[in-house]
Amino acid sequence: MNGLDIRRACELAEQVAAKRWLIEGLWAEAAVGIVGGEPKCCKSFLGLSMAVSVAAGVPCLGRFPVVNRGPVLLYAAEDAPHIVRTRLHGICTSAQVPWDSLDVHVIVDPVVRLDVQADRGRLFEAADRLRPRLIVLDPFVRLHRIDENTASEVAPLLAYLREVQRSLGCAVVLVHHARKGGHARAGQALRGSSELHAWGDSNLYLRRDAERLLLSIEHRAAASSSGIELALGERGGGLTLHVRD
Repeated sequence: MNGLDIRRACELAEQVAAKRWLIEGLWAEAAVGIVGGEPKCCKSFLGLSMAVSVAAGVPCLGRFPVVNRGPVLLYAAEDAPHIVRTRLHGICTSAQVPWDSLDVHVIVDPVVRLDVQADRGRLFEAADRLRPRLIVLDPFVRLHRIDENTASEVAPLLAYLREVQRSLGCAVVLVHHARKGGHARAGQALRGSSELHAWGDSNLYLRRDAERLLLSIEHRAAASSSGIELALGERGGGLTLHVRD
């Protein structure tokens, strides 16, 4: 019978700095997590911005450098393909990224459900074939027919996404809605079970303060930050989300 592999704390391997981040300061390498916020807070635009940045290796929001670029798998369940195309094209134009070479792959199936075993298999097969650096799923509410308030129903879906992340070594971004109203911590505003907030290695939260759009960044294993002001506007001929100077 083999014993447990036990080592002194000082003998544990250190993490290589270059492997710590996918998008420096914004999203950890191979992290799962939530992009959350109330309606009309540009959650989907932030997810698309992350997709373009990782695929093209350009700074996200014009501020956060991409450490490890690579293919991106995207499922935008609430938007028609032509709308997704227009938004991605605008972000590319603003960032001066060649449109024809953008390594973002969009799932155009009308329905993909994480609570259906066949759909889970199709999603994993597609990701295994593409080997993306990042998977963006937007929004969570369109990916299931479970009760979001019941932890025992939410947990298996999140466990599946964690399995995808660990098996393929990719990051997973799950776009999710937040409840309206003030909360002490941004994660407490996420709609549904507290499992969603606890699940994330990196979480991004968007909220509006009067006319200001504010971003909060939360990491499991790095410093967090808040009050970063964003703006959605035209830059370089394309509509893009960026950190306000």
